[in-house]
Amino acid sequence: MISRRDFLQVSMAASALLGASGFGSWSRLAAQQALTQDQLLQFDTFGNVSLIHVTDIHAQLKPLYFREPSVNLGVGGNKGAVPHVTGADFRRLYGIDDGSPSHYALSSGDFAALAGMYGKVGGMDRVATVINAIRADRPDALLLDGGDTWHGSYTCLKTEGQDMVNVMNALKPDAMTFHWEFTLGSARVQELVEGLPFAALGQNIFDAEWDEPAELFKPYKFYETGGVKVAVIGQAFPYMPIANPGWMFPEYSFGIRDEHMQQMVDEVRAQGAELVVCLSHNGFDVDKKMAGVVKGIDVILTGHTHDALPEPVLVGETILIASGSNGKFVSRVDLDVRDGRMMGFRHKLIPIFSDVITPDAEVAALIDEQRAPYEAEMSEVIGQTEGLLYRRGNFNGTWDDLICDALLSERDAQIAMSPGVRWGPSLVPGQDITREDIFNVTSMSYGKAYRSEMKGEFIKVILEDVADNIFNPDPYYQQGGDMVRIGGMGYRIDVSKPQGERISEMTLLATGEPIDPAKSYVVAGWASVNEGTEGPQIWDVVESHISKLGTVPPIDRDSVTVTGT
Repeated sequence: MISRRDFLQVSMAASALLGASGFGSWSRLAAQQALTQDQLLQFDTFGNVSLIHVTDIHAQLKPLYFREPSVNLGVGGNKGAVPHVTGADFRRLYGIDDGSPSHYALSSGDFAALAGMYGKVGGMDRVATVINAIRADRPDALLLDGGDTWHGSYTCLKTEGQDMVNVMNALKPDAMTFHWEFTLGSARVQELVEGLPFAALGQNIFDAEWDEPAELFKPYKFYETGGVKVAVIGQAFPYMPIANPGWMFPEYSFGIRDEHMQQMVDEVRAQGAELVVCLSHNGFDVDKKMAGVVKGIDVILTGHTHDALPEPVLVGETILIASGSNGKFVSRVDLDVRDGRMMGFRHKLIPIFSDVITPDAEVAALIDEQRAPYEAEMSEVIGQTEGLLYRRGNFNGTWDDLICDALLSERDAQIAMSPGVRWGPSLVPGQDITREDIFNVTSMSYGKAYRSEMKGEFIKVILEDVADNIFNPDPYYQQGGDMVRIGGMGYRIDVSKPQGERISEMTLLATGEPIDPAKSYVVAGWASVNEGTEGPQIWDVVESHISKLGTVPPIDRDSVTVTGT
């Protein structure tokens, strides 16, 4: 008799062969002209339940460029496992042809050239078209938003998330969970959540004073779809007060709370749940570990680490779905649920090629309405870039190098620090840099650019702490960001070492001299989690720097030496 796990593995293999898993036939199309909307949306309807997953949109309403990382290292048991496979290795793993649409959508190589062929991606009006097409095929499909939705753009910052709430409401989600949303402040979050026409879920969002589940956020919600009783359990970002300013939401505590998750799974099963879905913002490796700890979850829709995987990952009897970021992808998952059990599935990661997918007219008009009051300021050209500006990568990105340059020059500093956040679109060579582009990589509610003195030994402590957040072999100690970006200084990192021993050979680039642990250095940075941070806003600092340059030359930094991989 075949086991359920074996049955699911057969389901994964069959799904891939049928072209319903991941990129399917569109990965083999050779040129933009061969792509059609029908091909992108083609799906052999399967089973009786459909899930639609979007996550980490980061308030990007319009089409954009977004380069996937060329470096995404895994450690411990995740070394060399997806999503820690990039570039040509990633393409070989999934059988992706060089130069194909999926090469452009899913990996970083030849990005600028392929961007010229295939154009921009995303746009919530195009996402709406895809969602509507899935609903036309499966009217009771569940649309689930993995969070990081109300953050990351000029209009989102100016409207305190209202632009995204208005647009997402038009898409009619069934539920969402949260991360950066909390940096709007707990009062604003409460105001927005209380007005949502869909479920706000987070089984791990607790009242900080009473250490019990917060009333505003329900742990789960039941849905009847396809004749199946489905329970969706929310999992908000667990490390909120560490990664973001806890003083902005002091009423709440978070954490992974996998024991409470197990209680919730058992509770919904006892109430008749035939399919249990976890809508998560843990990050992929954390979700992968949680799937092995918590029993009874059928599907984890994972978010936070922005991974886009063309096929699900199976952990025991749980499937993990990773749907990318910035509105670049929509995942469709069809499930066969019989006798209270998930017996099989088909999955497709649908790329939102903006020039191929027809915008939904109503959502397009709504987006323009949200942006209209700010259009003149946003569209002002500040400069132009000669090279590719991108953010993603464990150790550096050219956008962050540019931000560090701005901090060094505008704040008269020896060393600059920029947070290793993963949000922010890319710009291709020759593209104008608008004010909106600058806000797309800097906008946050605590963006002041500080200037202070730090001793060399403290700078090392900072680097060691951040490195442990990324490269601790236990995923439960990882927060899912990238390494803090450094300007004006180089260093060596051995990712295989324990905390306190990873960072060495810290060097001041201006003079070539080693960083002295006892000496003080002038450091400029931004996004401090400390309350009362003083300084100009980072977007003003970067705008001033770019306007002085006029044209930003290609950036090619190599000041971090990585070993232990």
